[in-house]
Amino acid sequence: MAEVILRNVSKRFGADVALSDVSMVVPHGSFVVLLGPTGAGKTTTLRMVSGLDVPDAGSISIGGRDMAGLTPAQRDVAMVFQQYSLYPHLTVRENLEFPLKSPALRTPADVITRKVAEVAEVLQISHKLDNKATALSGGEMQRVSIGRALVRNPSVYLMDEPLSSLDAKLRSDLRIELKSIQANSGATLLYVTHDQVEAMTMATHVGVLDQGRLVQFGTPREIYEEPVSLYAASRLGQPRINVLPADIFAGAPRGAAFIGLRPEHILQGSGEDSFVNRVEHLGDQTRLHLSFRNHDLITVTDAHTPLATGDIVKIQPKTPLYFDADGARLGGGSTT
Repeated sequence: MAEVILRNVSKRFGADVALSDVSMVVPHGSFVVLLGPTGAGKTTTLRMVSGLDVPDAGSISIGGRDMAGLTPAQRDVAMVFQQYSLYPHLTVRENLEFPLKSPALRTPADVITRKVAEVAEVLQISHKLDNKATALSGGEMQRVSIGRALVRNPSVYLMDEPLSSLDAKLRSDLRIELKSIQANSGATLLYVTHDQVEAMTMATHVGVLDQGRLVQFGTPREIYEEPVSLYAASRLGQPRINVLPADIFAGAPRGAAFIGLRPEHILQGSGEDSFVNRVEHLGDQTRLHLSFRNHDLITVTDAHTPLATGDIVKIQPKTPLYFDADGARLGGGSTT
């Protein structure tokens, strides 16, 4: 395990600001997800920690050791890239063994065999161990790429959207497995994604990035329930938070421009009339797509609801979030 600390880290690429004064503590043994859209600074942060890029300002330490001047090899990190990187002339087994055969690790042969077998089983590629990397599908190649990191025992695992090329079922399976591996090993893992489901299901902490700035850092539940801004609120939650003019319901505080309502925070059965545009039956729940005072919103209801398109349902807000005209949260939320 190793604590990773970023202090006032900034990075520019020409006129573009990739990171701006980012400070963050990745605790020992945590699973930290960096969340945000393309261009938010997620991958740049990962590359700063790995040593592939050097900050223009600020410092990074891993396990209490300043990383300034250290190469990626000297930092004891294992990185998985968005695009798989394998040795095409080697078999799957040989690709998985390769990191363990490093002269710096001096891993015994029996340990190499055991670790490769364990990781291959977790990643569902045991039957592919003797195949050449070039004979694999894209998803299988990415699983091998993840396996090359998992066979090691580095100070920090760094993963850049490693599940993006996998099919839906395998992504779901590997979310569970990666979280289980991290929790059982006590490893520190810094993980980049734009997928909020991955953030909600795997992370112990989430760092929300926007245009190179760290907007909020906390547990998924903290950011979901107590977002500091409309931007942070929109990063987590499926369906996304409903955003409406603050005065659409009574009771808005002074200075509020917007009201944010999670789908589960729209009460039905009393209040004001809304029109049912569409009903989505999802098995365990039903989503109602409503029209309320010329604004669209989504709420959730019982899986066996008799409501249908064209019906009228009364709604009212529960525990709403309010934001000012700039999107800043009113009356709650913390950046750390």
